[in-house]
Parts: sequence; C-alpha cells; structure tokens
Amino acid sequence: MKRFLTNFLYAAAAVTAAASCGNSANKGKTEGEAASSPVETPAAASESVEVAAEPVFDIVTNLGTIRIKLFSDTPLHRDNFVKLAKSGFYKGILFHRVIDGFMIQAGDPLTKNPANKSSFGTGGPGYTIPAEILPEHRHKKGALAAARRGDMANPMRESSGSQFYLVQDPVSCAQLDGQYTVFGETLSGFDVIDKIAKVPRDGRDCPLSDVKILKVTEVVE
Repeated sequence: MKRFLTNFLYAAAAVTAAASCGNSANKGKTEGEAASSPVETPAAASESVEVAAEPVFDIVTNLGTIRIKLFSDTPLHRDNFVKLAKSGFYKGILFHRVIDGFMIQAGDPLTKNPANKSSFGTGGPGYTIPAEILPEHRHKKGALAAARRGDMANPMRESSGSQFYLVQDPVSCAQLDGQYTVFGETLSGFDVIDKIAKVPRDGRDCPLSDVKILKVTEVVE
C-alpha cells in the first residue's frame, strides 16, 4: 500500500482532513507545519552562526541517541538545522508520528505541550525552506529528510522549517526519492530508530508514551 508522510498543513480544512499525528491511511507523504501556527521563531533562526561543511549532531532521546551528519550540498537545510539545534529549539520536542516499516517524524514545537495534541504535526517556526532535492541523496536507512506540505498546496516542494523524518525502511520510503529534500544521514543509532518506530501508537500513528528529544548537540572532533 502506498504510504504518505504528513507534517505541515496550512489550511484549516487540511488540518481537519489529516488528523494531528498523521493518519495510517495517508502513509506515503510527509507534510508539515501551518504557517499561522502560534509558535515562537527562535532568535537563532535569523542569526548567522559558524557552520562546518558537514557537521555531526547527536539527537539525544529518552530511548537512546541517534548520531547524524548533515550534507554540505544542501546548505539551506544544513544551516537551518544547525541554527535551530544550537538555539535549543528541539529540546523537549516529541516524535509525534512513527510508523514501523516506514519512518519516524519529529520537529513540531507544538508537541512540547500535551494540550496541543489535536494539532500535533501542524507546528513549526513560521517559515519554509526552498527545496534542495538532489538525485544522489536517496531514502536509504537512516536518511534525514525534511517534511513538507503536499504538491497541490506546495508545488515548489518547499520544506518545513523544522519538521524532519528519519527513514526506518528504505524499501517503503523509496517512493519518496526525488520528492523530499534529504539533507543528512544517520551515522549510528540505527537501533534507536528501530526502537522508536516500534513503540505502541494510536490510530493516528502518535506514540502512546512520549518519545522525547532531550537535546540536540553538535559533535566536535
């Protein structure tokens, strides 16, 4: 069955149609945040920070650590992730959509507050990022990619300003090649991706128990 990744939803009608944590019937695309979501844009998002060509970060979760590397040839996505990470934007954010045999998705600041559960998957920093879709970056195991709105509402395939997903199953995610910006890869912690993907979830693919990002820190060697 074709799967879809859902994250950013701009229109209220779209939010209603695609329930908060994603719908199992829509596995196969990843959409993102609503532009009008009441979230704060971190100061770091508009400031210049020093960025390595291919920086390495640890995504530390309550289920383990995933080490990722960001690609130098997707600089807009790389620089944005670095700014958000260094500002502490991701601290306390949940993996709000997980699908065993597909991917795990996080990056929505609305997930920091349980009262927002009906809107999980629609939040972000209030901006999008131009697509940097390159044929050499495919949805392999552990690939780091940006979620986005669907093509009808987003023909330029601009990425969410903060929501991302990590590939668990490259076979199921192969259909996403050439459609979403892949801007990094997992170096270690593949077992953590699998662990997160297998947690019990509700009908909208939202984990029943919080899977939380405790911090995202740069690895300096």
